[in-house]
Amino acid sequence: MNNRDSENSAAATLLDMPRLAKRVVAVSVDVSLCVLTVWLALCLRLEHWVRLEPVHGWAMLGSVLLALPLFVRFGLYRAIFRYAGWNAMVSLVQAMTLYGLFYATVFTVISVPGIPRTVGVIQPLLLMAFVGLSRVVVRYWLGGLYRSALKRKDLPGVLIYGAGAAGRQLAAALARGTEHRLLGFLDDDEQLHGNSLDGRTVHSPAALPELIPELGVTDLLLALPSITHQRRMQVLESLRHLPVRVRTMPGMSDLAAGRVSLSDVRELEIEDLLGREPVTPDATLLQRLVHDKVVLITGAGGSIGSELCRQIAACRPRTLLLVENSEFALYQIHHEITALVGSQTDPLDTEDGSSAAAPMAVTLVPLLASVQDQERMTQIMQTWRPHAVYHAAAYKHVPLVEHNPAQGLRNNVWGTLVCALSAQAAGVKHFVLISTDKAVRPTNIMGASKRMAELVLQALAAEAGPTTFSMVRFGNVLGSSGSVVPLFRKQIRDGGPITLTHPDITRYFMTIPEAAQLVIQAGAMAQGGDVFVLDMGEPVRIMDLAQRMVELSGLQVKTPFNPTGDIEIHTTGLRPGEKLFEELLIGDDPQPTQHPRILRAREDFQPWNTFQHTLEALSLALAAQDIPAARALLQRCVQGYQPTGEVVDWVHVATGAMELEGSPPAH
Repeated sequence: MNNRDSENSAAATLLDMPRLAKRVVAVSVDVSLCVLTVWLALCLRLEHWVRLEPVHGWAMLGSVLLALPLFVRFGLYRAIFRYAGWNAMVSLVQAMTLYGLFYATVFTVISVPGIPRTVGVIQPLLLMAFVGLSRVVVRYWLGGLYRSALKRKDLPGVLIYGAGAAGRQLAAALARGTEHRLLGFLDDDEQLHGNSLDGRTVHSPAALPELIPELGVTDLLLALPSITHQRRMQVLESLRHLPVRVRTMPGMSDLAAGRVSLSDVRELEIEDLLGREPVTPDATLLQRLVHDKVVLITGAGGSIGSELCRQIAACRPRTLLLVENSEFALYQIHHEITALVGSQTDPLDTEDGSSAAAPMAVTLVPLLASVQDQERMTQIMQTWRPHAVYHAAAYKHVPLVEHNPAQGLRNNVWGTLVCALSAQAAGVKHFVLISTDKAVRPTNIMGASKRMAELVLQALAAEAGPTTFSMVRFGNVLGSSGSVVPLFRKQIRDGGPITLTHPDITRYFMTIPEAAQLVIQAGAMAQGGDVFVLDMGEPVRIMDLAQRMVELSGLQVKTPFNPTGDIEIHTTGLRPGEKLFEELLIGDDPQPTQHPRILRAREDFQPWNTFQHTLEALSLALAAQDIPAARALLQRCVQGYQPTGEVVDWVHVATGAMELEGSPPAH
């Protein structure tokens, strides 16, 4: 231990002492200073180092008997030395002035045999200087440390769940930081319980309910990177009712590159709470359509499209075409993927047989385009003639599309048709549509539009052509635009309430990387007209999800049975077109594929010649802004489509209101 550490340790020990003990220390220091200053006064007067004699004891005793009562009277021991300021110094000067008068009267005016008269003048001056200096030293020595200790006591009290390598590295990171106060470890290994690890005790997880109030625990950091998903679920379930905020470390693959840092600690994501293991990708399927190929992604700046860009870029295509209608979204994804491919390298063989690293040779082409613009999409397809097209561009927010049905249908249906026909004309080998579980027996325009897009591809696939069309259907994607998870987290951070539309609403969930990998792999298995779905396990009840997120944030749900809770959950009623339950299959006979978690659905469709007439009729209805007629056409064409209410299209509703009032729409 160096001198600095020794000083801090001594200061910390002094700060932790009871107040009475601190006063005893202060009195002892002042007594010592009284004795020291009498000896120094004698040395100065006699001009040599004096050997103390019994007679000198009268001067020392007199100093102590005079100084201590005066110091007590003027409140010098009531003052907190570490906060000693101007007022404390004034009190010291007043006390020392009286002390000097009394001491000089006794030892200078009256005189004591054996004690030089000048000691009565010199010693009070020395004592005032030494006592004042002692207060200044204490102020600067203890003040900063005490304020630091108080600040640390206000920091979140942290326990680390996991006393393994990741836990120890995280503890070291916490010790270097100033944002948390490490209180100890939890671990399932009974042999570690009660032992000390880096000076912190390892506790049993069963003792956590008692440790929280005893130690002041506010946060729990999970450092369990290698446990199974099932075990993680068990741990989280055991913690959800405790008043602690739970955060977690990434998995082993994320920690392989180096030491754990505080930046690795993240909020619990919904994928940590999913009731199934994440789907493991098949590397062969991931590479088949994209490695060293020209690949085009529409909607490249969206949540799914951008993840497709990341996953496909990692598979080293020759050229990656990023098609996006939003300038800002295109700029963002192009900038990100440029950095991604620049940071990844390929091993190259050198002349001496060793390996060297070179940046990945991926050409990125950012293209501003609307998928409804046939001339632009044809131009793009003909110029680069991609091997595979992943069509992620779509309007997918259910209430917004319900209020703007004409635009939703044009973008989702005709946008798909334009891209598919352009791809077919350019000789594209594979065209993959990103669809949704809302296309199954839809109750909203968005779902019906996505089923219509599927029907477009199924009809085209039945025709002879160079392009293999397929579509991938999955549930809600975590972290996508409109996902409930970031919304709930913001509402919890703001103190509530959490809003959801219905207490019984349920949804299938998957992660964005899972969704993107599924799309790539399913496309590689396509034979033409395939509808692929993911075995997504059991659906999640959104009310349960909201409660878990509140509880794992260290808070409680406020209910009539728990009126002192922190966060209320309000239900607002189903939005236009919203379903309580989503489905993934229209039929009942899904077929397995070579991927254990991907199924091939059998879905009915109309032949292209027949379907063309439906599209023409639908286009005419939309051009006339006849939304009821458009909905009627969708009901005849899309199996199971049942609108749940009146037409809520803003333009249709506003036009009807003006007609009722007798005033024509303004031109």
